[in-house]
Amino acid sequence: MLDTRPHLDRLGFPPLTRRGASTLQVNLGYRCNLSCNHCHVNAGPKRTEQLGDAQVEQLLALIATGRFTTLDLTGGAPELHPRFGELVRAARAAGLRVIDRCNLAILDEPDQTGLAAFLAEQGVEVVASLPCYLAENVDAQRGKGVHSRSIAGLRTLNALGYGSGQGRVLNLVYNPGGAFLPPPQAQLEADYRQRLGEGYGIRFDHLLTLTNMPIARFGSQLLSHGEFERYMQTLQEGFQPANLDAVMCRDLVSVDWQGRLFDCDFNQMLDLPMRGEGGEPLTLNDLAERPLAGRTIAVRDHCYGCTAGQGSSCGGALV
Repeated sequence: MLDTRPHLDRLGFPPLTRRGASTLQVNLGYRCNLSCNHCHVNAGPKRTEQLGDAQVEQLLALIATGRFTTLDLTGGAPELHPRFGELVRAARAAGLRVIDRCNLAILDEPDQTGLAAFLAEQGVEVVASLPCYLAENVDAQRGKGVHSRSIAGLRTLNALGYGSGQGRVLNLVYNPGGAFLPPPQAQLEADYRQRLGEGYGIRFDHLLTLTNMPIARFGSQLLSHGEFERYMQTLQEGFQPANLDAVMCRDLVSVDWQGRLFDCDFNQMLDLPMRGEGGEPLTLNDLAERPLAGRTIAVRDHCYGCTAGQGSSCGGALV
C-alpha cells in the first residue's frame, strides 16, 4: 500500500487549538468483518490489533470520573472486541451518551447473536455506515452482498424501535464513492429517506455525510491512479474558514488500540499523536492528569478534508 504521509505537508493548513474534550472516542481495534475500499483505518478480518485489558481498565476509570459526556466506540468493528459490552454498560451506568459506529453487516455474524437487542436495551446510539442506497454502489465499495446484509440489519434495528424518533437513535453515514466532495447533506438525507422508505420500509433519524480522507487505503488508491494531487486541489479549493470553529478535534480526544491519545482518528492513521513537553506521545495515563484546553492540534493537509465545502466530522456536515 502506498503511503500518503510524505504528500500531506505542502499546502499549509492553518493552526488550530483545542477547547478541551467532552467526547472520548476509542478505537477498540482494527479487526473487522469487512474490508471497505474507503476505510481510513485499513480494517479487515485479518487484523489482530485490539485494545488491551490494561487500557480497558483505564477507560473504565475515566468513564467513572464524569469528565466526559460521550463515549464514541469505533474500529474496525468495535463490537468484535471482547469487552465491548462491558464498556457500554459502564458508560451508560455513568450517564454517558454512547455511540456505536456499526457497519450493519456485523449484526448477522454468527457470533453476534443478540447484539442488536443489547444495543437497544442499553440505549446506544447507532451510527451505521451505508455509503449509498443503491446495491451496486454499496457492494462495489464494501463487498458483494453487503447491501442486502445492511438492509437486513436496518430492519432488525427498526423492529427494536430504532429510527422511530422515540429515543433509540439510528443515524446513517454516507461517504462518496470516489474522489469528490459529498453533496449537500440535507438534500441527500431526503433522497435516502425516500429511497429506503419506499424500497425497503426503512426508518432512520439523520444522514451524516463524511468526506473521504486522502490517507490509508483510499489515499493509496488515489496515488496509484494518479488522482492524489487533483483530489488535494479539490479539498483545498473547497476550504471554508468558517468550518474551523466546528471541527471535531476541538472537543474530542481520540484513543488508539495502544492507549495513545490523538486529536482525531485520522491523525491516528498518520501516527500524529498528542505529545508532551519532551516530545513523548501522550497516553491514557496522561489524560487523567493533564488539561487539554489550549493545546495545539496536530494538523496536516488531510485536514482540508474536514473543512472543505459543507465540512465533515464524525457528526456529519458542519454547516
